[in-house]
Amino acid sequence: MTTDFLKQNDATSINFFLLAGPCVVETESITMTTAETIKTITGKYKIPFVFKASYKKANRTSLNSFSTIGTEKALRILEKVKKSLNVPIITDIHTAEEATMAAEVADVLQIPAFLSRQTELLIAAGNTGKFINIKKGQFLSPESMQFAVKKVESTGNKTILLTERGSMFGYGDLVVDFRSVPVMQKTGYPVVVDITHSLQQPNQSTGVTGGNPELIATMGKAAIAVGANGIFLETHPNPAEALSDGANMLPLKQLDKLLYQLTEIYHVVKNF
Repeated sequence: MTTDFLKQNDATSINFFLLAGPCVVETESITMTTAETIKTITGKYKIPFVFKASYKKANRTSLNSFSTIGTEKALRILEKVKKSLNVPIITDIHTAEEATMAAEVADVLQIPAFLSRQTELLIAAGNTGKFINIKKGQFLSPESMQFAVKKVESTGNKTILLTERGSMFGYGDLVVDFRSVPVMQKTGYPVVVDITHSLQQPNQSTGVTGGNPELIATMGKAAIAVGANGIFLETHPNPAEALSDGANMLPLKQLDKLLYQLTEIYHVVKNF
């Protein structure tokens, strides 16, 4: 199992890479089924794949929103996915103290967008030596992400990814400025576009984030067309029953068609 495909200048790359899975670990069955399905589809299209699921969601709007089945239990499920399917794992961390613990299982540590300026968190993540995926804050310009990069680089860690996931547009919507892809690529690191969270409608009066999942394919096609190195998306066998972020997840049964389309676009763009 290798993560070399996450490097900006990986000469062996034949496609964009994919970070994908359910928002959070719900049950072992859902997690394994989703991971197995994604691995099969990505294998067919030769898409390098990192399985994504958070062992805990700490940045929920409502106190009543689902957070975790338990840290240890969720991490053990992720470890089973990693070992049984031979796929790398990416998961969120929220505090400096979580970095070392999560790094025992994860190959990539993800810094949530709301936490992308947290110096102690970025340094703790960098010190693990793992790949670090920093999601651009909804409140940050792409140019300002160079400073988050420098915080991780200060630890000697230069295995970094940057992810565009939209900027706040008023109180309840997000927009993606695709100029951010080439801007952030100037840091020398790969840039990912999150095509599901960028379609969120946050700050709903219900305390549960909404979304526009019907535009996931549109967002993905645009991301590949402008030269994104990778795609991040959340998918679930039944988003309507998902415990977190169901309103903007891709139904798992739609993943094959989407990845076929994105692969076709990638090969066209690569030849220009």
